[in-house]
Amino acid sequence: MTHYLKRQFLLLQAIRDFFNRQGFFDVLTPPLVENPGMEPHIHPFLVTSAYSQQKSMAYLHTSPEFHMKELLSYGFEKIFTLSYCFRDEPHSRLHRPQFIMLEWYRLNSHYSAIEKDVVALIQFCAEELQKREIPILKEMKNFQPHIMTIHDCFEKFVGLDLSTVKSAEEFKEWIIDHRPHVPMPKEMLSWDDYFFLLFLNEIEPQLKSIPCCILKEYPASMAALSTLKKDQPEVCERFEIYINGVEIANCYNELTQLAPQKKRFHEQALLKEKIYHYKLPEPSQFYQTMQRGFPASAGIALGVERLLMALIGESNVFWPTLEEN
Repeated sequence: MTHYLKRQFLLLQAIRDFFNRQGFFDVLTPPLVENPGMEPHIHPFLVTSAYSQQKSMAYLHTSPEFHMKELLSYGFEKIFTLSYCFRDEPHSRLHRPQFIMLEWYRLNSHYSAIEKDVVALIQFCAEELQKREIPILKEMKNFQPHIMTIHDCFEKFVGLDLSTVKSAEEFKEWIIDHRPHVPMPKEMLSWDDYFFLLFLNEIEPQLKSIPCCILKEYPASMAALSTLKKDQPEVCERFEIYINGVEIANCYNELTQLAPQKKRFHEQALLKEKIYHYKLPEPSQFYQTMQRGFPASAGIALGVERLLMALIGESNVFWPTLEEN
């Protein structure tokens, strides 16, 4: 365990060194929040008092995003944070109920600037670990990212032009006709669900052959908190980065208008309640941030343990969970 923790701590120090040299503020946000995040398929932990046995209306955050954006609204320009986040997800090689998240944001910036940041960060961390005699995977030395749009990605790996499948029914039929071995649920799914069914089963495994891959311009329905592309509104300004087939980071060109954000949150809340039969309180504090306003911005969330796994090629890099103790 000491072996892995030492490598993790060295990586954390390298990350801080990188951002300090770039003139970023190292900030800290509250982990106990009124709303932990609105993504339909991410589940938070509700906090209960051991003393009073009363459930509060506070959650452990699934991301520091809302409070990071609050700092942007107060005029902070370049900020990063390293902190634990908490998600109620099945235990696996890539998932833990608590994990270290790196997030950073640039005010008055486009997400193309974050794209340059993340490549430079990975290269810097690889070099710093090597200086400490930590062995790095061969393919992570002096790598160049392979950049694809999601449209190009589906064309390349499964031969599907996404623009030709307009409905969930058409998407389902295409998968049955062209990829009959993909497990197909009996119930009807949404267009997005069929997208991920095909992506996770047929595309993501092929990304293992690419040391570093950046997938950008996801369908507009997956915009979450990102902007839509002005000259191509059917896609959003968002990218994810994969290293050896493992997704390590998710970046948004940040939506800064309150009205469309409220609409998206309402739709996500309805979907969460329909699928999982619970709902979260409105993110009123975040709405206040949006009302206060901030200029065009970009931000990204990166899983630190996943980055370490990708750099050194070892999977046992997490702090032990309660189940493992």
